Amino acid sequence: MSDVTVWGVHAGQTGQADVLFRKKNVIALGWDEMGDLSKLAADREAFKAAVAAAYPGAKPGAIPVYAGVLYRFVHEMRIGDVVVYPSKSDRQVNLGHIEGNYVYDPSGNAEYPQRRAVRWIKAFPRTHFQQGPLYEIGSAVTLFQVKTYAEQFLAALQGAAIPTSVKQDRTIPVVAEEIEENTRDFVLKTLSQELKGHPLAHFVAHLLGAMGYRTRISPEGADSGVDIIAHRDELGFEPPIIKVQVKSSDGKISDPDVSALYGKVSANEHGLLVALGSFSAPAQSFAKGKSNLRLIDGGELVDLILAHYEQFDSLYKGILPLKRVYVPQPPTEEEE
Repeated sequence: MSDVTVWGVHAGQTGQADVLFRKKNVIALGWDEMGDLSKLAADREAFKAAVAAAYPGAKPGAIPVYAGVLYRFVHEMRIGDVVVYPSKSDRQVNLGHIEGNYVYDPSGNAEYPQRRAVRWIKAFPRTHFQQGPLYEIGSAVTLFQVKTYAEQFLAALQGAAIPTSVKQDRTIPVVAEEIEENTRDFVLKTLSQELKGHPLAHFVAHLLGAMGYRTRISPEGADSGVDIIAHRDELGFEPPIIKVQVKSSDGKISDPDVSALYGKVSANEHGLLVALGSFSAPAQSFAKGKSNLRLIDGGELVDLILAHYEQFDSLYKGILPLKRVYVPQPPTEEEE
């Protein structure tokens, strides 16, 4: 069965199609405004055009994602492929085979008319699998191909034993690292897209406020290289006075940018350059020799955001919605 494609599918955000899936022995997608997908030409561009026409309010970046899901469901899934469906209501992982080609059938549940017949074979509690496979089938996409841990689901379908000891689960550190990396990517992408330019200076000022500083933000276009003045006292007279420049570029910040900021910092002041991207080697070398100059790149900025997120106001929590979660910590060598 190694040449069989393994697909993962969800029954809606809250599992609203669960009864349809398991009682009617189907997997189904929504997008009911699309009508019968078999009438579309068998190419992705046709699906993109149809999605754009049916959902004119969809964001441009979402259209190819939606079209790709629908195209795979109609044209790439094959009879005999394996389906993995994690049901939310009973926390079971359901495994089965696709038994039918695509059909348009709005009966029973008109919100999920795009369907394929499935023969459900086995269902396992989530504890039957290691953390890596569970993380992969937790994809935010409705329909997706299971690649990294496909063999574990195929083994379960064949009745083979799967090691589930938590201490021996080598997928745990991978999962924890992926969750952390995805979160950090999300933070930087959101800041880059939603707070480009001067709005990022307001955000950094808010972050400094959460860290206990008082700030003054320069008017847009009139900062002369200094976006924020930060200080501890109410009036801003007592040292240390920090002159902050904020760079919303995703690329590397060069030595001339760092030198230009430092040229505006007097002997009893401090300079701080905050960037979403990184700093060139010459820029880092220049800063290392200056005790009153500090560089914060995108990685360290995310560290500060996560450390002080609870103090953010509702505006920035709305722009950057995050939820505190706990992830498994891999066992130490002494514990293994």
